[in-house]
Amino acid sequence: MKKDLGSILALYPTPLTVVGAMVNGRPNWVLVGHVGIMGHDHIMVSLAKPHYTNQGIRDTRVLSVNMVDEAMLPKADYVGCVSGSKTDKSEVFVCSIDQNGAPLIDESRLSMECTVEDIYETNGFDNFILKIDHTWAEEGILNEAGKIDYGVFKPVLFEMPGYTYLKTGETAAKCMSPGREEA
Repeated sequence: MKKDLGSILALYPTPLTVVGAMVNGRPNWVLVGHVGIMGHDHIMVSLAKPHYTNQGIRDTRVLSVNMVDEAMLPKADYVGCVSGSKTDKSEVFVCSIDQNGAPLIDESRLSMECTVEDIYETNGFDNFILKIDHTWAEEGILNEAGKIDYGVFKPVLFEMPGYTYLKTGETAAKCMSPGREEA
Protein backbone atom coordinates (compact mmCIF):
# COMPACT_ATOMS: atom_id res chain seq x y z
CA MET A 1 0.00 0.00 0.00
CA LYS A 2 1.26 3.49 -0.84
CA LYS A 3 0.85 6.57 1.35
CA ASP A 4 0.01 10.01 -0.12
CA LEU A 5 2.88 12.32 0.83
CA GLY A 6 1.25 15.38 -0.68
CA SER A 7 2.83 17.64 -3.26
CA ILE A 8 6.51 17.00 -2.56
CA LEU A 9 9.51 16.78 -4.86
CA ALA A 10 10.63 13.16 -5.03
CA LEU A 11 13.17 13.10 -7.88
CA TYR A 12 16.23 12.70 -5.68
CA PRO A 13 19.08 11.87 -5.73
CA THR A 14 20.50 14.36 -8.24
CA PRO A 15 24.09 15.01 -9.33
CA LEU A 16 25.97 17.32 -6.99
CA THR A 17 27.57 20.26 -8.81
CA VAL A 18 29.43 23.46 -8.13
CA VAL A 19 28.30 26.33 -10.33
CA GLY A 20 30.90 28.93 -11.17
CA ALA A 21 30.17 32.47 -12.33
CA MET A 22 31.99 35.76 -12.46
CA VAL A 23 30.52 38.10 -9.85
CA ASN A 24 31.89 41.62 -9.57
CA GLY A 25 34.94 40.67 -11.62
CA ARG A 26 36.01 37.53 -9.75
CA PRO A 27 35.03 33.85 -9.72
CA ASN A 28 32.35 32.81 -7.27
CA TRP A 29 31.21 29.28 -6.49
CA VAL A 30 27.92 27.89 -5.22
CA LEU A 31 27.00 24.28 -4.42
CA VAL A 32 23.98 23.17 -6.46
CA GLY A 33 21.98 19.97 -6.27
CA HIS A 34 19.02 21.22 -8.27
CA VAL A 35 20.06 20.57 -11.84
CA GLY A 36 18.11 18.95 -14.63
CA ILE A 37 18.34 17.73 -18.20
CA MET A 38 16.18 19.55 -20.75
CA GLY A 39 17.44 17.83 -23.90
CA HIS A 40 20.76 16.61 -25.25
CA ASP A 41 22.24 20.12 -25.39
CA HIS A 42 20.32 22.01 -22.68
CA ILE A 43 20.23 21.80 -18.89
CA MET A 44 18.62 23.79 -16.10
CA VAL A 45 20.21 25.04 -12.89
CA SER A 46 17.82 26.15 -10.17
CA LEU A 47 19.11 28.57 -7.52
CA ALA A 48 17.24 30.17 -4.64
CA LYS A 49 16.75 33.87 -5.41
CA PRO A 50 18.88 35.18 -2.50
CA HIS A 51 22.08 33.52 -3.80
CA TYR A 52 24.88 36.00 -4.46
CA THR A 53 25.86 34.06 -7.61
CA ASN A 54 22.54 34.76 -9.35
CA GLN A 55 23.41 38.39 -10.07
CA GLY A 56 26.70 37.39 -11.72
CA ILE A 57 24.88 34.87 -13.90
CA ARG A 58 22.29 37.49 -14.85
CA ASP A 59 25.03 40.03 -15.66
CA THR A 60 27.38 37.81 -17.70
CA ARG A 61 24.84 35.25 -19.03
CA VAL A 62 27.48 32.49 -18.68
CA LEU A 63 28.36 29.93 -16.02
CA SER A 64 30.11 26.64 -15.49
CA VAL A 65 28.61 23.48 -14.05
CA ASN A 66 31.34 21.42 -12.39
CA MET A 67 30.51 17.87 -11.36
CA VAL A 68 31.64 16.85 -7.87
CA ASP A 69 33.42 13.61 -7.04
CA GLU A 70 34.48 12.43 -3.60
CA ALA A 71 37.92 14.07 -3.77
CA MET A 72 36.33 17.46 -4.44
CA LEU A 73 33.54 17.09 -1.85
CA PRO A 74 35.09 18.97 1.14
CA LYS A 75 35.67 22.15 -0.90
CA ALA A 76 32.32 21.77 -2.68
CA ASP A 77 30.50 21.47 0.64
CA TYR A 78 32.36 24.53 1.97
CA VAL A 79 31.20 26.76 -0.91
CA GLY A 80 27.67 25.67 -0.07
CA CYS A 81 28.09 26.69 3.58
CA VAL A 82 29.18 30.31 3.08
CA SER A 83 27.75 33.17 1.05
CA GLY A 84 29.80 34.97 -1.57
CA SER A 85 28.29 38.22 -0.35
CA LYS A 86 30.15 37.77 2.98
CA THR A 87 33.09 35.52 2.04
CA ASP A 88 35.45 35.74 -0.93
CA LYS A 89 35.26 32.23 -2.40
CA SER A 90 37.26 33.11 -5.52
CA GLU A 91 40.35 31.18 -4.41
CA VAL A 92 38.70 28.07 -2.97
CA PHE A 93 39.28 26.34 -6.31
CA VAL A 94 42.05 26.82 -8.84
CA CYS A 95 40.21 27.75 -12.00
CA SER A 96 40.59 28.57 -15.65
CA ILE A 97 38.57 31.10 -17.58
CA ASP A 98 37.83 29.44 -20.86
CA GLN A 99 36.09 30.18 -24.12
CA ASN A 100 32.80 31.65 -22.93
CA GLY A 101 34.25 33.55 -19.94
CA ALA A 102 32.88 31.30 -17.20
CA PRO A 103 35.31 30.08 -14.52
CA LEU A 104 35.95 26.31 -14.74
CA ILE A 105 37.21 24.38 -11.70
CA ASP A 106 40.51 22.75 -12.66
CA GLU A 107 40.13 19.86 -10.19
CA SER A 108 36.62 18.98 -11.37
CA ARG A 109 37.03 15.96 -13.60
CA LEU A 110 33.94 16.94 -15.62
CA SER A 111 32.82 20.51 -16.32
CA MET A 112 30.39 22.21 -18.69
CA GLU A 113 30.55 25.78 -19.96
CA CYS A 114 27.04 27.09 -20.48
CA THR A 115 25.26 30.14 -21.86
CA VAL A 116 21.99 31.35 -20.34
CA GLU A 117 19.19 31.19 -22.90
CA ASP A 118 16.32 32.01 -20.55
CA ILE A 119 15.49 32.55 -16.90
CA TYR A 120 12.29 31.04 -15.62
CA GLU A 121 11.27 32.38 -12.24
CA THR A 122 9.26 30.36 -9.75
CA ASN A 123 8.36 31.13 -6.17
CA GLY A 124 11.72 31.82 -4.53
CA PHE A 125 13.90 30.41 -7.36
CA ASP A 126 15.73 31.57 -10.47
CA ASN A 127 15.78 28.70 -12.95
CA PHE A 128 18.49 29.23 -15.51
CA ILE A 129 17.84 27.50 -18.84
CA LEU A 130 21.29 26.78 -20.29
CA LYS A 131 22.78 25.81 -23.61
CA ILE A 132 25.85 23.62 -23.18
CA ASP A 133 28.69 25.30 -25.11
CA HIS A 134 31.56 22.97 -24.18
CA THR A 135 32.01 19.90 -21.99
CA TRP A 136 35.48 19.27 -20.58
CA ALA A 137 36.40 15.82 -19.23
CA GLU A 138 39.62 14.54 -17.69
CA GLU A 139 40.98 11.81 -19.96
CA GLY A 140 41.14 9.36 -17.05
CA ILE A 141 37.34 9.17 -16.85
CA LEU A 142 36.85 8.42 -20.55
CA ASN A 143 36.39 4.93 -21.96
CA GLU A 144 38.02 3.56 -25.11
CA ALA A 145 35.31 5.18 -27.24
CA GLY A 146 36.00 8.61 -25.71
CA LYS A 147 32.74 8.63 -23.73
CA ILE A 148 32.43 9.45 -20.03
CA ASP A 149 32.64 6.32 -17.88
CA TYR A 150 30.58 7.19 -14.79
CA GLY A 151 31.69 3.95 -13.12
CA VAL A 152 35.24 5.34 -13.17
CA PHE A 153 34.27 8.96 -12.51
CA LYS A 154 31.83 8.19 -9.65
CA PRO A 155 30.07 11.54 -9.20
CA VAL A 156 28.58 12.37 -5.82
CA LEU A 157 24.79 12.57 -5.61
CA PHE A 158 22.66 14.89 -3.47
CA GLU A 159 19.61 13.61 -1.61
CA MET A 160 17.34 16.34 -0.24
CA PRO A 161 14.95 14.70 2.22
CA GLY A 162 17.88 13.35 4.27
CA TYR A 163 20.16 16.24 3.25
CA THR A 164 22.98 13.80 2.49
CA TYR A 165 25.61 13.09 -0.14
CA LEU A 166 25.55 9.64 -1.71
CA LYS A 167 28.21 7.67 -3.55
CA THR A 168 27.38 6.28 -6.95
CA GLY A 169 27.33 2.52 -6.90
CA GLU A 170 27.38 -0.51 -9.05
CA THR A 171 25.63 -0.93 -12.39
CA ALA A 172 22.15 -2.39 -11.82
CA ALA A 173 21.65 -3.33 -15.48
CA LYS A 174 22.37 -2.14 -18.99
CA CYS A 175 19.55 -0.05 -20.47
CA MET A 176 17.03 -1.96 -22.55
CA SER A 177 18.12 -5.34 -21.29
CA PRO A 178 15.87 -6.04 -18.24
CA GLY A 179 12.77 -5.21 -20.33
CA ARG A 180 13.81 -7.54 -23.12
CA GLU A 181 14.22 -10.33 -20.60
CA GLU A 182 10.60 -9.74 -19.49
CA ALA A 183 9.24 -9.84 -23.05
